Amino acid sequence: MDRLSFTPTFQGTSYGIGDQIGLIWEQTREPLMVPLLKLMVVVCLTMSVMLFVERVYMGIVIALVKLFGRKPEQRYNWEPMKEDFELGNSAYPMVLVQIPMYNEKEVYQLSIGAACGLSWPSDRIIIQVLDDSTDPTIKDLVEMECQRWASKGINIKYEIRGNRHGYKAGALKEGMKHSYVKQCDYVAIFDADFQPEPDFLWRTIPFLVHNPEIGLVQARWKFVNSDECLMTRMQEMSLDYHFTVEQEVGSSTHAFFGFNGTAGVWRISALNEAGGWKDRTTVEDMDLAVRASLKGWKFVYVGDIKVKNELPSTFKAYRYQQHRWSCGPANLFKKMAIEIARNKKVNLWKKLYVIYSFFFVRKIVAHVVTFLFYCVVFPATVFFPEVEVPTWGAIYIPSTITLLNAVGTPRSLHLLVFWILFENVMSLHRTKATFIGLLEVGRVNEWVVTEKLGDALKMKSSTKTPKKPRIRIGERMHLLELGVGAYLFFCGCYDFTYGKNGFFIYLFFQSIAFFIAGFGCVGTFVPNS
Repeated sequence: MDRLSFTPTFQGTSYGIGDQIGLIWEQTREPLMVPLLKLMVVVCLTMSVMLFVERVYMGIVIALVKLFGRKPEQRYNWEPMKEDFELGNSAYPMVLVQIPMYNEKEVYQLSIGAACGLSWPSDRIIIQVLDDSTDPTIKDLVEMECQRWASKGINIKYEIRGNRHGYKAGALKEGMKHSYVKQCDYVAIFDADFQPEPDFLWRTIPFLVHNPEIGLVQARWKFVNSDECLMTRMQEMSLDYHFTVEQEVGSSTHAFFGFNGTAGVWRISALNEAGGWKDRTTVEDMDLAVRASLKGWKFVYVGDIKVKNELPSTFKAYRYQQHRWSCGPANLFKKMAIEIARNKKVNLWKKLYVIYSFFFVRKIVAHVVTFLFYCVVFPATVFFPEVEVPTWGAIYIPSTITLLNAVGTPRSLHLLVFWILFENVMSLHRTKATFIGLLEVGRVNEWVVTEKLGDALKMKSSTKTPKKPRIRIGERMHLLELGVGAYLFFCGCYDFTYGKNGFFIYLFFQSIAFFIAGFGCVGTFVPNS
């Protein structure tokens, strides 16, 4: 017997709206709704298997790399830079350090100070601050900070432009046009919240000096505020997997991975050969990496070199960041898939890796299946007992994928359930952004700089008398999350009443997670007033 049935009753020639809906449901349920839902289950299971195979493959590779693989310093020719008494400092390559920033009031001193503190012959390094700030007060502060370091003998350049065309890519491209850049061999890039250790260049530049085939050296991110709130702990778990597994596997097997946009050093000739910076997507870093790889350049990821940085700690900032990180790769995939397939400089296996593994599975399938399957299709099956999701697809595969994802952050294993629920919530925005990127509509090229708080909140709390902030409901409420939460809660109530599989336990927990996010009770809240 169906769990949900309607028996419309007719009194004369008139019947109510509920009876009409029941009649439509009965007429469309068997011939339309059930086959459609069965098809969606098959599609979602197929995507789940694709993601499962990808995760298992990377798990096996990273295990082999850790057990038998050699470190980057052993795989490539790496020797410390040696002093030449005859040539003096001219024996060292000229290095440009770029710091793009936009209204970075809370962190500009940290990044500029860290860059100026890099250990390298003073006449062989140029610090270039690319300030796109629109707030005149902040621009003055940044300029004065640059002048302060210049007065100490640091070769630092403060560069501005008349517009923000191309956003970060436009700023970096403009920065490369200055005449003094022509004397530089390599360029290190740090976002405004990144703080490299003084020996960063001594550890990265030798890879480029002694291996002419290497175009990029990428370091790992180290999060200074991962313990600030539960949301930053969740981000740490996701990003640790990215660095510990995805970047390491790409570097070890195909000498290719996506440039993270910061904490890396490029060979300028490789950057120029690839066509320089382009602003056609919101992931200019990944765009450059793919184009350079197609030219035959190799990349090396050095996980032992860590650069301190800040995770977005407000839900608003994190949503904007995830939109950019999901929309951009999908849009880039659409623009470059054919170009990658037709390229003749890289072998077939590398093409398949970039198109299928790097782009299709990780940047599209992973987002879509998480939301579509676990937040839409799977909950809908509670209304249709004839549509079954096999145990291996509902439990075993997602459990395995989750455990493999968690290997990057062992200290957070006890937060695994919270991470699953949070990732499902964020999959709503990632899926939406992925389709925006693929279809090139709406906010496809929207660039919102990720807000950095630095020590602002700590300083405010220690210097001001605590006051109850004025909170506007509109500041914290997110209708999409509330809508999905209501849908999951309704599915859970129905399954609790009529179901036999106990799906309501998951549905209630997941709906609560969406409600929490929908009411803005995630991350650090910074009121406007």
